[in-house]
Parts: sequence; C-alpha cells; structure tokens
Amino acid sequence: MILKKEDAPSSTYDVIVIGGGLGGMSVANILAKNGRKVLLVEAHNKLGGLATWFRRSSCNHIFDVSLHGFPYGMVKSLNRYWSKKISDMVTNLTDIRFINPQYSITTNYTKDDFLKILNEKFNISSENAENFFNHVMKIGTEYDSNRTAEELFNSFFPARPDIIRFLMEPITYANGHLLEDPALSYGIVFANFMKNGIYTVAGGTDKFIKAMQDELLQNGVDIKLHTKVKRIDVQNKNVQGVFIGEHLIKSKIVVSNGNIVSTIKEMVGEKHFSKEFFENTNQVRLNTSSCQVYIGIKEGEIIPNIGDLIFYSDAKTFNTQELLNMKISSRTFSVYYPKTRPEHNRYAVVASTNAKYEDWKKLSSTEYEKAKQDMVEDTLNCLEKFIPNVRGKVDHLEAATPLTFERYTSHLNGASFGTKYEGLAISRGLHKEIEGLFHCGSVGIIMSGWLGALNYAAITANDIEATLSKSF
Repeated sequence: MILKKEDAPSSTYDVIVIGGGLGGMSVANILAKNGRKVLLVEAHNKLGGLATWFRRSSCNHIFDVSLHGFPYGMVKSLNRYWSKKISDMVTNLTDIRFINPQYSITTNYTKDDFLKILNEKFNISSENAENFFNHVMKIGTEYDSNRTAEELFNSFFPARPDIIRFLMEPITYANGHLLEDPALSYGIVFANFMKNGIYTVAGGTDKFIKAMQDELLQNGVDIKLHTKVKRIDVQNKNVQGVFIGEHLIKSKIVVSNGNIVSTIKEMVGEKHFSKEFFENTNQVRLNTSSCQVYIGIKEGEIIPNIGDLIFYSDAKTFNTQELLNMKISSRTFSVYYPKTRPEHNRYAVVASTNAKYEDWKKLSSTEYEKAKQDMVEDTLNCLEKFIPNVRGKVDHLEAATPLTFERYTSHLNGASFGTKYEGLAISRGLHKEIEGLFHCGSVGIIMSGWLGALNYAAITANDIEATLSKSF
C-alpha cells in the first residue's frame, strides 16, 4: 500500500529499499514477486528517480526529464522483471539525426545502417567496418579491454575524427562516457544500442511509472513517499534496519538506490567499513551532470516532423570536454509529437546538454539566473534552424541545471549517471563489507541508463535471495 505521511510502516520487513528510482523500484518488485515483505522509501513525492516528468497546469504541458531513448533490451528485461503490459509500452524511434560541421546524417541507429553509413558516407571498407563492430561486441569477453575508447577508435580509424564523432557522440550523451574512459564502458553500451536500434515509451514517463507503481502495489510492496532515511543502522558489521527520523524500521536486508558514495559516507559512516574499502571509496569519481531546456508548443499549433532525436553541434570537431562547457556548442533535441502521448495530444521539445556541476555551483544567484536565461535563448536560436519562427509557437519555457537535478534527485553534484567505472567494484563489494547491505544504482560500465538500472536491480535481487537463503 502507499503509506500516507502520517502512516507508520510496519516495524519489520524482509527488505527495505531506499530510493525509488528504476533500480530501487525494480529490485523491490522482483523481491516482492518472490514473496518477500518489502518497504520502498522515497524522499520525493513520486517514484521514478531521474526517470521522471513534471506537469505545468498553467499551460497543460507534461515534460519528460530522461525519456529520450534506450536499447531494445528494455523489452526483454521489462517482460522478465515486470510484466508484458509494461514491456508492450516500448516503441521504436526510427528517425535519429546527426547534424554538425563534419556531416549531416539520418539513421535508424541499427548495425546494418551504421555499416552502410561507414561505407558510403565515410568511405570505410565494409571489411574494416565489420571488424570494428565484431571487436566492440566482444570487448570484455574475448578481447583485451585495457585501453581507452579513444585508443580503440584510433586502432580501427586512425586520423578520422569525423568517424570518432559519429560513433562516440551519442554514447556520451546517453551515458556520460568520455574518450578517456575505458573502451569496455563504451563497448558494452554501444553493443546494446546496436542490436535493434533506439526505443522509448509510448504514453510518456508518467504513464510508465504509474504502471510500475500499480504493479508494486499489486505485489504487496509498501511505498512510503516524502520520506528521507536518516541513516542505516549497522551493528557488528550487520544491518539492523533504517532510521526514519528517530524511528527504527527493522530489516536484516537494506538496499540503497542512492549514490554509492553518499550511501557509504552519509547513511552508514566510515567507522563501519574497513580502512582499505573506505579509502577505495574516496577514489570513486562522480560522473557529469546535465542541463535541459523544456519547450512547450501552444495548443493547436503544429510543428513539422524534424526527427525523433537530433544530435546537433556547431563545434568544428568532437571534443568530450567541450560538450561539458557552459558555452554550449552541442545539444540533443528530443521531440515529443502527439503520437508520444496520444491522450495528451501536444507537442513539446526537450533540449539536453552535458554539464559540469562546479560551473553552475560557483555562480551567484544573479549570475545563475542570467546563465539559465542565456541557455534558453541559445536553445531557441538553435531550434529555429529546424523550425523557423518557433518562438511564436511556444507557450512555455523552463530550464534545469545540475543544481536542479541535485535538488530533486539528491544525486551528489547532480550527477546524471552516478559514478565512473570504479564505482562498480565498490557497489558490488558493499554486502561483503557489511552483511545485509546492498546497492543498485548508476555506477559506470554497464549500470547507467534505464536498461542498466533495471538489469543491475536483477543482479542485486539475486544476491539478496542468496543471502536470505543462507539465513534459513
């Protein structure tokens, strides 16, 4: 049931999940379907984490925050860990555009189409293009992966920055990966997307999360919103439960769907970990954040079909550090046509850019508001290249920065994709340090994005079941 603000949870649960992002919701659902008594605690007023939306009643708009595209693997994972009803909401995006000074390309983002483009647009032999794909698909299994993404590209396409841009830019936007990050992290994400293209949810994030919440309730999960966990109670290297205010809710299993660094440092505390483990935690780097501009189109106005996802850049060449610059030269446009939300029947555009938290944090309040307004104006100027006079069609404009993401998600530094790859070892090792303490969240390599969150939840649920089985 959904527990109201004044309702107290039961005194004891088999499992307590802290954080209602896709990972937290999924691990709660899997365990509940296994017959476990589960409490899901969320600090915000709704579930979803970064997979969220907001409504502006003054203009009757709904804006999705992160519903821009994921691999086909979501269908299989949703069907397995949730239900066919939810997996049937997934639909294909077929019109992906790349526009920059080096090339202009439209693709359905499948392997066959990419091979054709590499051959016909970039004059790469079919053999070399096929060899690259075969290699990337096997990184981490058959091939040595101890090199960076940039080194990987240069081994196949030396002195071809245009090809590196084509292959890397959308992955940087999707998961925050940089050229200096491991080739392994790039390869796994790229391979996932290349299987069958890019997909989204028909009906919008609000409908999607509502269906998930309904299933959680159907499976007996207690959900407590507007509730922040004060700390996780640990005694003698064993989890005892969580404190909500001064009230202890008992459980021998606690799962954090929060940032792995804040879980360890703030919710548990240094004294409960070995010196080596805590020192390794201090080496974990946070991933980058994002900015977004939400553009609502007036009711009754129509915009042309300009594509589903547009990767646009004024930058002459691709540079992952330039993507983070406050002087924005590159952005993605996610276009929401009435087909996205048939019942809503409105047009909207969400422009997204990668960003550094520290660039926005250091601004004064006056500088901050001016920077947001400048970002909105620059975004409209860019969008008018695709939709002339779009300003006359707009009835709502709003901007989000890394500080916005920090405020609403409690992510450290507003990180959009959790931590860099070294966070995975810390996350996976958590229950080995403290019996009954688990984590699932965005921690680099394979665990970023919607599909990563869902699959990591399944891995964590399996670990928890193994632990619960040992206790009987």
